[in-house]
Amino acid sequence: MKEILLIIILQLIYVPIFTLRTIFVVKGMSVIAAQLAVIEGLVYVFGLSIVLSGNPSTIAMFVYAVGFGIGILLGAYVERKLAIGYTSLIVNLERKNEELISFLRNEGFGVTVFEGEGKESKRYQLELLTKRSREDELMNLIEEYEPKAFIISYEPRKFKGGFLVKAMKRTRRKKEIDKE
Repeated sequence: MKEILLIIILQLIYVPIFTLRTIFVVKGMSVIAAQLAVIEGLVYVFGLSIVLSGNPSTIAMFVYAVGFGIGILLGAYVERKLAIGYTSLIVNLERKNEELISFLRNEGFGVTVFEGEGKESKRYQLELLTKRSREDELMNLIEEYEPKAFIISYEPRKFKGGFLVKAMKRTRRKKEIDKE
């Protein structure tokens, strides 16, 4: 029974680390990914050696697989909580909502407004870039002001210049000054 419990615990450590390592690789954070890979490798080899040592039981292999599935859920949960990176939102509106635009800007969101032609009338599009940790907050704010808004959210791979990049540089400089 101790063996089964140990297998589940190892899977609940291994798979979330595997998930996070993969995400860090995709986001270009290779040093952190390499550090996690070392831990991941050790846990993997240790767990697999327990499952395959001596006479591997069907129960141990099944528990290993179930632990893997639960570990995926745990890893996804941890990744959502960390909310690493940025998200870009495109918000399509039927009318230009100046109140919403001003409110979002006052809350620290960079907002670019475009005017376009829909099938029947003019449409307005807001383009926003924010930290992923604020995506839900931003979606809720938009929903509050514009319940009929059509919103597309995606993760940009790279970006350069603009309001958010300037704000990040100011924050980085402030942190460097505070360290001195």
